[in-house]
Amino acid sequence: MFAPEYTLTNKLLKNLTEIERLYGQIEALRLPKELQLNLERNNQVQSAYISNSIEGNPLSLPEVTNLLLGDRVPVNRDEKEVRNYFEILKELSNWTGREVTLEVMVEIHKKLMAGVKDGIAGVIRDSAVVIGARDVMGRVRIQHEPPYHQRGEIRSAINELFEWLSRADIPVPLKGGIWHHQFVYIHPFGDGNGRACRLLTALIFLKGNYQINKYFVLDDYYDIDRSMYSEKLHTADNGDKTVWLEYFTDGVKYSLQGALGKAKNSLSTLTVSNQPTPREKEVLGIFNEYSEVNSAIVAKLFSVTRQQAHKLLQSLVEQGLVEKHGSTKSSYYRLK
Repeated sequence: MFAPEYTLTNKLLKNLTEIERLYGQIEALRLPKELQLNLERNNQVQSAYISNSIEGNPLSLPEVTNLLLGDRVPVNRDEKEVRNYFEILKELSNWTGREVTLEVMVEIHKKLMAGVKDGIAGVIRDSAVVIGARDVMGRVRIQHEPPYHQRGEIRSAINELFEWLSRADIPVPLKGGIWHHQFVYIHPFGDGNGRACRLLTALIFLKGNYQINKYFVLDDYYDIDRSMYSEKLHTADNGDKTVWLEYFTDGVKYSLQGALGKAKNSLSTLTVSNQPTPREKEVLGIFNEYSEVNSAIVAKLFSVTRQQAHKLLQSLVEQGLVEKHGSTKSSYYRLK
């Protein structure tokens, strides 16, 4: 039975409190739908870029952005990796009604590796692997050797992890951090473990009512110092996950701080750009006298053409100040 070891240090408790506070502030902003959709799209692109780049994908952020937002068909393996990750991110919220299980893990990995390494897509490994990195001299330094090498053992260990996940009654950032390390520690697939892990960690946050990718991403913190991400992750290989959890919750806090600043800045820009002009303010003033206004009334009161009147009213609609009713010449406007 999997039972994680960690200590609720003062730093960890402080991080958990700060995470709740920051997330509450983001939700309280009540972002307009259009702005929220833009932020979500940008977060998904950023996450797809960083998570693949950590694993050695050579595409730059502009290249990834052009590929994903241009809706271009991938022409090579590197582009296919990024596209697969992005498509899973976009549909991840649709998975929240399902329990996170081995079957879900396999399904996500299969989608992730489709067209990249079809032979191992969704297939739990059945042989030994080691995880290493090259030093400045080009020598391979082994960072981790997973504890299980046979498919039956790996399936059993992963099922224990998912069983723990289903019954763990702890804050979501702790649950996500513990699961994140243990998945990488078991290393169930021959390739794609890091990306599958980060997608499934995002799903755990979503199921815990953290609107990850809608408001924030986790990957941006790992991108600051990728070697530190790896080092902190492997500090938990000895069994005690405290140091890793402090780092992991530092990352959630960092990502939320950045997301809050970005959202406030976007909201401020939107508010400034949406300030009505002096003439538009005059048009707004006539709604105090008329409950319903059309372009003919505006044209008459302000001595402008019907076309100019329509543009004034349409601008107020786009700013969210008035709303239009009807779609013909008989359409009229009311204060929103």
